[in-house]
Amino acid sequence: MSRFTIVADENIPQVAEQFASLGEVTVVNGRKLSRQQLRDADILLVRSVTQVDQSLLDGTSVRFVATATIGTDHLDIDYLDAHQIGWASAPGCNADSVVDYMISVFCRLQGVLELLMADGTVGIVGMGNVGSRLYQRLSRLGIACSAYDPLIDPQRYPVLTDLETVLQADIICLHAPLTTAEPYPSFHLLDEQRLAALKPGAVLINAGRGAVIDNSALQALLNEHDDICTVLDVWENEPTPDMALLKRVDLGSPHIAGYSYDGKLAGTAMIYQACCEFFSVEPVKAPVAEEDTALTLTIREQSDVIAAMREAVLACYDVAEDDQRFRGGLLHADQHERGAVFDQLRKNYPVRRELSRYRIANVNALDPPVQDGLAALGFICR
Repeated sequence: MSRFTIVADENIPQVAEQFASLGEVTVVNGRKLSRQQLRDADILLVRSVTQVDQSLLDGTSVRFVATATIGTDHLDIDYLDAHQIGWASAPGCNADSVVDYMISVFCRLQGVLELLMADGTVGIVGMGNVGSRLYQRLSRLGIACSAYDPLIDPQRYPVLTDLETVLQADIICLHAPLTTAEPYPSFHLLDEQRLAALKPGAVLINAGRGAVIDNSALQALLNEHDDICTVLDVWENEPTPDMALLKRVDLGSPHIAGYSYDGKLAGTAMIYQACCEFFSVEPVKAPVAEEDTALTLTIREQSDVIAAMREAVLACYDVAEDDQRFRGGLLHADQHERGAVFDQLRKNYPVRRELSRYRIANVNALDPPVQDGLAALGFICR
């Protein structure tokens, strides 16, 4: 079998072990990747920080590009197709991780979980892998949802409706990919006019792509309306988000909603399979660490459903810790160092496991409604 020359983003976990059967892997800084580094490469493996286009690939020997992420807006697919360069992504690999992020936000923001478990509503923009899984979990909890996605057949999900209706929900969750093409561009989908139409006291959460919201318009809105609660994991102009906007949001993080350890490993495995398929090579089971053993969690609260759900979720993953690291790192960094700090927070992100990896150790001691609520969130309750 031919051995390939592989260049990979250093933040793709276990990439060298996973791709060892195909060739030697050289890991690089994905944001600083240059054409010179790809001159003799056959395979390029990236994450979302690398713009893969003619300026990067022209004159190189790259034959296949894969991104270990859901999104592909950083790939110039037209260029890749026109030059017979194969490409692949990892759709759905970290969708559950992003949903966990949203659930942690609901549990961390004061009064939000109580609102949702009463008669609050959630509006979801984008019903792809992430949005649809968020809808499924919320539905299992009996939480009312509405959703907008013009690219999906309305018959597929009964909650699909128009954008204006979705934006009148109590909590609005953005999971749309970034597109500029007509007829449904998502760039600045939430512009000044649509942001102004949000209901008083609304919660706005963006864990999709930063430019789906006009960040300047959002900052102007927050300067005038303190009642709008905002959570941003993604920003325009990453890795140097607007510091004035960061100071206004309730929770902020450096584009890590999908950064669970489980999601990252799934992404690595998916692009390995795609690469083997492209080159007609039989996949080889890599000597990667096995992570099949469920973690255990003991719940103190046994009868109050909301309190038990909050306790369990925040014990596994508390988004406030991401906010503290992010806010502290950027606000105390020199203006010229903030981009590097943003990237270091991503590179050195703590290991986070998905909620579905945790088994409730004392499940039999919990009241049935508590068991049902924890199971709906994804915990193992058996």
